Amino acid sequence: MSKVVVHNVAVSIDGYSAGLDQDINNPLGVNGPDLMAAFFETKTFHKQHGLEGGEEGIDDDFAAKSMSGKGAWILGRNMFGPIRGPWPNDDWKGWWGDEPPYHTPVFVLTHHRRSPLVMAGGTTFHFVTGIHAALKNAVDAAGGRDVRLGGGVTTIRQYLHARLVDEMHVAVAPALLGSGEQLFAATNLLELGYECREHVTTANVSHFVVTKTAS
Repeated sequence: MSKVVVHNVAVSIDGYSAGLDQDINNPLGVNGPDLMAAFFETKTFHKQHGLEGGEEGIDDDFAAKSMSGKGAWILGRNMFGPIRGPWPNDDWKGWWGDEPPYHTPVFVLTHHRRSPLVMAGGTTFHFVTGIHAALKNAVDAAGGRDVRLGGGVTTIRQYLHARLVDEMHVAVAPALLGSGEQLFAATNLLELGYECREHVTTANVSHFVVTKTAS
């Protein structure tokens, strides 16, 4: 049975998961890449981008888990690209080039119709409206494997508030953003029925795994 998971979502010490002024030049917002510094150094990230080397160990174990065993992904529109409003054309195909790293069906939340986009390596972007419709389509496509919520912050919060996330891995980075998008703004995880099941700290980041309780 598919689980809905959030893996490798980075949070600054002051609670932000994205910086301000997200645009085509700053997809994570200004200073946002500081949150992902540990991930960028892992063997998993290097392999994804055709690079040699990369660090192994706990950080890489979490990175590898975040990218494996997924049958489908769900992305908020901001995670797919910087375009807002109706799609002017089909020219924008995401941040990742001709072969995105997903290799599964990906369901992009949007209020505006767009035809599916088939990419190299097994990724097809489907554009859907509503978190429940996206989840149903993703679970159907996943074939029993997990569905990963790839963000952004607003999308993750929507699924948390609906208590649809089964497991969430948060990586707290030793960085301060000062402003941006707060992952847990107006969110009471205890009241929603979540608990911290695992935590481990490395030299680069602190990892926390939060799961939904049975009740």
